[in-house]
Amino acid sequence: MAVKIRLKRIGAKKAPFYRIVVADSRSPRDGRFIEEIGTYNPLVEPSAVTINEESARKWLANGAQPTDTVKSLLKKTGILS
Repeated sequence: MAVKIRLKRIGAKKAPFYRIVVADSRSPRDGRFIEEIGTYNPLVEPSAVTINEESARKWLANGAQPTDTVKSLLKKTGILS
């Protein structure tokens, strides 16, 4: 099972809000997920990112692959170097 760390979109039309989730790569974007590890709000200035660092490091150590956007958010928060 290939596991990805990716964004799950919630929020209203033209008002995006994202949850950072760990999910099977075969599941749909807003579908089933394994664990929620954080949130991302691009509408506030500066963008609000909260990530449970312990869970993120655990999943990365277990081989979960972050998407490009999540990878940049992890670098921004200092979890990835």
